[in-house]
Amino acid sequence: MIGTSVERNPPSRAVEKHRVLIVEDELFIALDLEATVRAMGFDVAGLASGKDQALELAPAADIAFVDVNLSDGPTGPEIGRRLVEEYGVTVVFMTGNPEAVAGQLQGALGVVTKPAMPSAVERSLKHAAEERRRCG
Repeated sequence: MIGTSVERNPPSRAVEKHRVLIVEDELFIALDLEATVRAMGFDVAGLASGKDQALELAPAADIAFVDVNLSDGPTGPEIGRRLVEEYGVTVVFMTGNPEAVAGQLQGALGVVTKPAMPSAVERSLKHAAEERRRCG
């Protein structure tokens, strides 16, 4: 389980304002990510398994982890682009094959290779929160 070795942080004012959207169609991965995000003191804006759900939840999100291949196909890059451009969300993509999405991730903060270790998720989330604070 991803959340088992996550550094637990008490919620702080800076962390509380960042809400994380998890766009992942594999339920156990989504739940592990949710546990990791919550263990770090962040709020979860919601879980989405495809484009329609993700865009419906987008207004509630500040940061998003977006899988590339979802229940409705390889819609992750489009979701990520729209989250960035239309909603100002900081996006981190997740995929088992980062080479397959090279050049398609405009506006994304980065890519986490799946299966993701808790430390990689933690680093990415901290980096995304720092970027939002710096640019915000």
